[in-house]
Amino acid sequence: EVQLVESGGGLVQAGGSLRLSCAASGFSFDDYAIGWFRQAPGKEREVISSIAHRDGSTYYADSVKGRFAISSNNAKNTVYLQMNSLSPGDTAVYYCAAGALKYGSSWDVFAPRLFEFHYWGQGTQVTVSS
Repeated sequence: EVQLVESGGGLVQAGGSLRLSCAASGFSFDDYAIGWFRQAPGKEREVISSIAHRDGSTYYADSVKGRFAISSNNAKNTVYLQMNSLSPGDTAVYYCAAGALKYGSSWDVFAPRLFEFHYWGQGTQVTVSS
């Protein structure tokens, strides 16, 4: 059974930091990309970062580039999202998801749009106060 479990969310003041964790099981990490998504109230879900276990390729949305860092611990099958310099605009429910490469796509260019994210965690709330 595929499982993704997020943890590490909470309430933090603007300028602070949080580290989210995504513990995954039930599938081969090398065959999937792990993505971090977020959804704020009244807004569409957006992908903010992603990582490929097989070669360590990463992706960051412009909104988080330079502030967030994604990493993985292969031994623990866990992906982390270190979030620094948080602002109220980062308030959202954060989800991790596992994505398989779409048919006809290649691992050569790493981009979340090339993956079909089938498996999702339950989400963790991040609230940044001003």
